[in-house]
Amino acid sequence: MAETRLSFKEMCAKFDVTPRTLRYYEYIELLAPERAGRARWYGPREIARMTLILRGRRFGFSLEEIRQWLLIYEKEGTDAQMRAWVSLADKQLAELAEQRRQLEAVIDELRGLRDETARSIDG
Repeated sequence: MAETRLSFKEMCAKFDVTPRTLRYYEYIELLAPERAGRARWYGPREIARMTLILRGRRFGFSLEEIRQWLLIYEKEGTDAQMRAWVSLADKQLAELAEQRRQLEAVIDELRGLRDETARSIDG
């Protein structure tokens, strides 16, 4: 069975990204597809990396943080990558918790102002 390889268009479709995004990820060396003339082919390694990149973006990590994490894997292996991931995840969880706290405070303030205004209209 041949290994999975996706064309540029197939890669964009599979991950629901624009051609510009995919080219940018290549430009900043997050992805390195095989090239055959002008064609680009993405094998299992690039497909796995793209999955991790998009997951990292969804969790709020910067592209630089994702790039560093992928580099650790290449240079130091899976254990080092997992330790780095835990550290990054802890940092991001703390940041997201703080954002949630701030968002809840704003929601409470807006709700209070809305309710006060509604009472003054009805009253």
